[in-house]
Amino acid sequence: MSEPIAASVTPPAAAPAGLGHFLKRHLRDYGMLLSLVAIMALFEYLTDGTLLEPLNLTNLVLQNSYIVIMALGMLLVIVAGHIDLSVGSVCGFIGALAAVLMVQYEWAALPAGLVCLLAGAVIGGAQGWFVAYLGIPSFIVTLAGMLVFKGLALALLQGQSLGPFPDSFQALSAGFLPELFGQDDPRPTTLGLGLVLAAVSLTVAWRHRAAAARHGMETEPGAVFWARQGLLVAAIAAMSWLMASYKGLPTVMVLMVVLTLAYDFIAGRTTLGRRVYAVGGNEKAARLSGVRTQRIAFLTFVNMGALAALAGLVFAARLNTATPKAGLGFELDVIAACFVGGASASGGVGKIMGAVIGAFVMGVMNNGMSILGIGIDYQQVIKGLVLLAAVFIDVYNKRK
Repeated sequence: MSEPIAASVTPPAAAPAGLGHFLKRHLRDYGMLLSLVAIMALFEYLTDGTLLEPLNLTNLVLQNSYIVIMALGMLLVIVAGHIDLSVGSVCGFIGALAAVLMVQYEWAALPAGLVCLLAGAVIGGAQGWFVAYLGIPSFIVTLAGMLVFKGLALALLQGQSLGPFPDSFQALSAGFLPELFGQDDPRPTTLGLGLVLAAVSLTVAWRHRAAAARHGMETEPGAVFWARQGLLVAAIAAMSWLMASYKGLPTVMVLMVVLTLAYDFIAGRTTLGRRVYAVGGNEKAARLSGVRTQRIAFLTFVNMGALAALAGLVFAARLNTATPKAGLGFELDVIAACFVGGASASGGVGKIMGAVIGAFVMGVMNNGMSILGIGIDYQQVIKGLVLLAAVFIDVYNKRK
């Protein structure tokens, strides 16, 4: 008797999730974006429109650029299940090293900058080696690093400020992209680049959604997708218009956008990024699956050191001088940006865009409260409460 032929069954495509159910499951992803919009709207109203004036918007970007740059690396460190308390001191030390090379020894900006980036990577690698291969807790290692590099910065500068930097180096933070089609306001090059970025962002998001639907993966409801993309396109277009009405795109903003897109791609769509999340989610399971967990932890610290060095260069270029107190408290702002942006204190959870949004949430609050004349004492209190609330929400969601 012939055996029956089994009919091939094609699994049905995943049905679109209901709007309420989807938003409840992805509250972490959308909550901070909506919070950023609400906070900006609130301070725009309280400051009588000062917050989003082109000059203040440019200053907001410049003031938070180095925090955003370090948050990209810190997010990966936290996702891998570690922490880095030394980033502020490393940032200040690299600024001091850059000043010694360029001001005292009269090095050109490019070779001095490359040496500083290499030094940052070596510093991160040294700390990562203690954490990954000797098993010393990252809290202890980087706390020691905070003290060491704070002292080394003081030693390099001999307790005094050192500057000014060459004009070519200052352009890293104070420069603007050259306009190709004239300097009339609104500046056409800046406006055109913003519109191109908005169109590319929408196209990539649409293609990613279509690919997910073809493979039967869950996709966000159409209303949520188009609302989110419409908000993003409107934000990019509005910011481009405001920037074009002033001096154009700051050089450091272009650097920040390129790094954000690159790290978002690495974290979400590469094997290395998936392994970082696997190590943070369950290190033992990742190791049994063949992931070289020690190497992954080591590389996250190398990356953090290099980005802290880059942030140190940006900060020094913005101040046009290196000071012994540079980087003081930066580690708190960077860590707060990651946790406010949705990273989990226990590792394995967090997104690059969330860290960027978290950095701007804290930045907008700082800027808005300064415009309103709120003292630094109360600013610190409010920032601390916001950070505590973000971690509380994370713990509450896990318990549910």
